[in-house]
Amino acid sequence: MTDICLELKNIQKSFTREEDVLKGISLSISKGEFITLLGASGCGKTTTLRIIAGLEMPDEGQVFLEGRDVTALEPEVRDVNTVFQNYALFPHMTVADNIGYGLKLKHVQRSEIKKKVSEMLELVQLPGYEKRKPAELSGGQKQRVAIARALVNNPKVLLLDEPLGALDLQLRRAMQAELKRLQKKLGITFIYITHDQEEAINMSDRIAVMNQGRFEQIGTPDEIYNHPRTSYVATFVGNANILEGTVEAIEGTKALVRFCCGTALAETRGENLMPGEKVTLAVRSENIILDETGSVGMQAVVREKSFAAGQLRVTLGLPGGKELIASRYGIDANVNVGQRVCWNFKAEDAVPVDRPEVPHE
Repeated sequence: MTDICLELKNIQKSFTREEDVLKGISLSISKGEFITLLGASGCGKTTTLRIIAGLEMPDEGQVFLEGRDVTALEPEVRDVNTVFQNYALFPHMTVADNIGYGLKLKHVQRSEIKKKVSEMLELVQLPGYEKRKPAELSGGQKQRVAIARALVNNPKVLLLDEPLGALDLQLRRAMQAELKRLQKKLGITFIYITHDQEEAINMSDRIAVMNQGRFEQIGTPDEIYNHPRTSYVATFVGNANILEGTVEAIEGTKALVRFCCGTALAETRGENLMPGEKVTLAVRSENIILDETGSVGMQAVVREKSFAAGQLRVTLGLPGGKELIASRYGIDANVNVGQRVCWNFKAEDAVPVDRPEVPHE
């Protein structure tokens, strides 16, 4: 008995001859997993979701649901449901009728529909809302009804296409926790589509970062954030500085790297770095250490200083016109625009990225 719920095998899709939207992507998703496809607009994540749902046919490749090839099956015969950002509720129907609509199409008995609708309303914490129309609901309540309607048929896979995008920040964060609670309680496989890195990190068991029709990296939130494989992942998920330098020497598990303004140590992290080799490192802005006295580390000039949402951001100017961002929470730095400072980072906070032959899943 396999634990794999859904498999994509070498999926390719293009809408024009000039550009491939999906470039041979493959992915295995376990039963009961919450996985997020994360990427910027146009990366191919929504096309991937539509192919899983059966709303688009791939040019090449196969979709397997619990080992069964469903590539050519119509959406209505796949055991997959979708929740859209615009809710797609029927405005003339009550909440109960919206939730039970799929069961009605399957000719389920009226008493059973009523029972299941009541169970769903309890699950999404909307008991007593049966007789309301969508126009009488808030945005968060509409989203809960849309989720209940998708879950009432107990699908093997629930697809969520940026379902929280229309909600304000506070409600969006509350719904993130609610979705995760529902997913864990039901044990249904969730495939979530978003461009919001915070949503992906907060809710996912794994994240698949997409870029230009390919999976740039697939891993746990910790792997994606703390161990990015590419500069794209490092900068798209969180705020990372990309530093280019040359390896001067190897000292045990560390590499001494020369940059435009000095040298620093970086953990090799198992990479076969060699003296004289060009190397690219990603260092999170929060891991940049500032020395306001300008005496310890590599030199820079403060170009900009801003404070928002509890976070201080200091933009540093490096030789050659390059910039570096240092950030910290809740504490102001004793630096001013135009001031000369020094900066550095701990060896373990530097991650080699864009290495040759980066493995793709």
